[in-house]
Amino acid sequence: MSQDIVADALNQIMNAKRARKSSASIKRHSKLLLSILAIGKLKGYIKEYRTDGTHLDVEFEKLNSCKAIKPRYVVKTKMIDKYVRRYLPARNIGILIISTNKGLMTHQTAIEKNLGGSVVAYFY
Repeated sequence: MSQDIVADALNQIMNAKRARKSSASIKRHSKLLLSILAIGKLKGYIKEYRTDGTHLDVEFEKLNSCKAIKPRYVVKTKMIDKYVRRYLPARNIGILIISTNKGLMTHQTAIEKNLGGSVVAYFY
């Protein structure tokens, strides 16, 4: 088991998706992972997630892929488009999640607010 809770959880979600399940149960979670799942739910990739103490249950909906980006590159506003082209299949498909000093946000919001930060994960 690795030390990166976000990467482990997103891998478990993708493994459940490949096994044609509609939900995944994750044993370890953090506030960062819950914030990432909240953004995924807001954009419609995650149907529902709930935590009961130590376990996190995640139901996914129109999810094709989600992964953590490692190493977590530090990007300026002008360089976000480079990472969109690298990790997403097309321009208007999917979201990059960027950790800025104003909190987690999608790449579109970071460009609108002219904020850079660290690229954490992506959904499409």
